[in-house]
Parts: sequence; C-alpha cells; structure tokens
Amino acid sequence: MRTQVAIIGAGPAGMVLAHLLHQAGIEAVVLEHRSRDYVEGRVRAGVLEQGMVDLLDRLGLGARMRREGLVHAGTNLAVDGEVFRIDMQALTGGRCIMVYGQQEVMRDLFDGAVERGLTVVFEAEDVHPHDIGTDRLYVTWRQDGTKRRLGCDFVVGCDGAHGVSRGCIPPELRREFERVYPFGWLGVLAEVPPAHHELIYANHERGFALASMRSPHRSRYYVQCPLDDRIEDWPDERFWDELCLRLGPKAAAGVVRGPSFEKSIAPLRSFVCEPMRHGRLFLAGDAAHIVPPTGAKGLNLAVSDVVMLAEAFGEYYGERSAAGIDGYSARALARVWKAERFSWWFTGLTHRFPGTGPLERRLQRAELDYIRGSRAAQTVLAENYVGLPIV
Repeated sequence: MRTQVAIIGAGPAGMVLAHLLHQAGIEAVVLEHRSRDYVEGRVRAGVLEQGMVDLLDRLGLGARMRREGLVHAGTNLAVDGEVFRIDMQALTGGRCIMVYGQQEVMRDLFDGAVERGLTVVFEAEDVHPHDIGTDRLYVTWRQDGTKRRLGCDFVVGCDGAHGVSRGCIPPELRREFERVYPFGWLGVLAEVPPAHHELIYANHERGFALASMRSPHRSRYYVQCPLDDRIEDWPDERFWDELCLRLGPKAAAGVVRGPSFEKSIAPLRSFVCEPMRHGRLFLAGDAAHIVPPTGAKGLNLAVSDVVMLAEAFGEYYGERSAAGIDGYSARALARVWKAERFSWWFTGLTHRFPGTGPLERRLQRAELDYIRGSRAAQTVLAENYVGLPIV
C-alpha cells in the first residue's frame, strides 16, 4: 500500500489537509487512532475565523455552515459589569467570525470525505512513522490484530499534543516553549437561548467569564476556576450564580438558566515546538502548538498550517520545487507566534492571576478603558480576532 502523503490524525487539521490535497490531485491517506464517532463527538471550539469560513466554502463544504452558523460582526467586553462592543466588521473592512461548533465542522469534513472517496482509516492503533529522514519513508499501524504498512513521500503529523509525531523529531533538534496557566475554564453546555447575540468576554474582580453559544437554542458558558476544582464542586445553581455575577447586571439580564448537559474543566497553556519539520515529517496543529482558548485560535491556527502545507505540496508535485516544503516551518511559525501572542495577551487582559493585587487590577482596567476609547486599539484587537492573513 502506498500514497503520496500520509496524514496522522483525523481532526480538523488532518481532514482539511486531506480535502485540500484531494482538490489538488495529490494522493493522501489519513490514519486515525479513534473512531469517527469519537472524533466527531469531541466538544471543542466554536468560533471560525473569516479565513476558515472562506476555506470551507472553497472546498465545497460550507453549505450547512452557511445555513446553520451564526455570523458575528462584533464582540463585546465587559469590565466589572460595564459592556462595550468591538465592531470587527467595520474595523477590518468587512471581515467577521462564524459561530459553528467544531463538532459540526468535523461532521461536514467526514461527510465530504465519504462522498469524495477520501481514504480515512479509523481505529488505527500504534501508528508510527519510520525513516523520516530518507526517501524510503513509511508508516506502520495495527488494525484488527494485523500490522499494516503504508509507503509514502511525506508524513504530516496532525495527531495532537499527545500524538507520536512530535516525538519523532530528535530531542536535541527540538526546542519547546511552554507556559502553563494557574487556572482553568469551567465550561457548560445548556439547551437555553444565548444571553446575547454576540460573545461577551468578561473581566471581573472574581475572575474571567465568557458568554458564548452554539446555536440560537444552545448556549456555551465559561468561568475561570482553580485548577484543583472538581466538577462536583460546581452544581448548576452555583455556576449560574457565579456566571451572572461576573457578567454584571446588564449582560446577566439576558441569561436563561437551565440544566447543563455537558460540564468540564479545561486547563490553559501556551506551547510551541520548533521546528515544525524534520526530514520528510511535518507537524501541524496541536502537534506543534497549543494556545489558551481566549480568542479562539486553536482550530483556526491548525487549519492555517495545513493551508500552507497544501500549497507547498502542490508546488512540489506540480512544479518539482522544494521551496515551499523547505520554507514551511519558518512560514508557519511566523503566524503561530503572532496567534500565541494575541492569545497570551488577551488571556492576561481578561483573567485574574494568583498574586494579582490592586495595582495589577487597575492596570487591567486602564488597558480595557484605553481599548474602549481608541479606534486604533480596537482595530488591532479586531484584526487579530477575525484572523490575520496567511502570508
């Protein structure tokens, strides 16, 4: 069995890359450790940058997103209960975001893969690339008790933070940058209408909160909490009380309470691995970088990686030029670090850190007040939020 590009991981990065390569006439096989139901059912991000929306349209996979997704022309910041709006559309020349859950994106990607005959191998165990520094590259895995082998020209590791791909780069050639944040996000899903038609990011003396949504009838809410908190510490009543307190009276007036059907605590961290290429192995998405969810960059950044990779492979197979693949790591990392910066900055602006005293609190408020009164500052925030261009 042989292909041109082997893709490890069938998350957003892996599946978008498979569709891009198919569109370019490049053969690819996707190997995924989990089942389709598991991958499609993971509760993840729900905010798509303008570039991601345009890409799904270009791939012919955006019809359901256009019907069911929620276009947001702006976003809102609440500071101790006072709310002000950032008009992203006006500040960025018409660019917006789309609220459309990652679960829905994955459903569209998988349905499209079936329709187009893309090869996706689910429940592939012990996936491992071999000879990544040579032109005899291959990938092995086990399925139904049988060891299988796939020859290929290149391997792309889209297998996340805990996958095998990143570890294939020798430690002495790999540099990792990490910050683990001293708090988490307690998130709930509830079948209730959203508090507002756009997202609200709240900075309160008790900590961060976010009012988001998945549909006109399903809401997604978060509050900052200590890392050692347990789900059992947060019955619904306590969660709704704390959320409303942090949002403030004006925003909380729109909150409709109801039983949660999903509740989880997610840790936050910033992480980057350099380089994103070694030999014929390329890293993309969470295999190479993690951002805190503030600003919703994770899925979007993963997809920007594979857009660059698809262009590079297109040059290689179409023009016999290695310039794109040779320059991939530097090109991708330039955009990664900008997204890491924005996520780190936005997290620092909106969260309460251990040791935050009266001085730090006043500085946060001063910066938010500056943003409120400065079109230039709002433009910087808006440009980063809707997504920087892929260059």
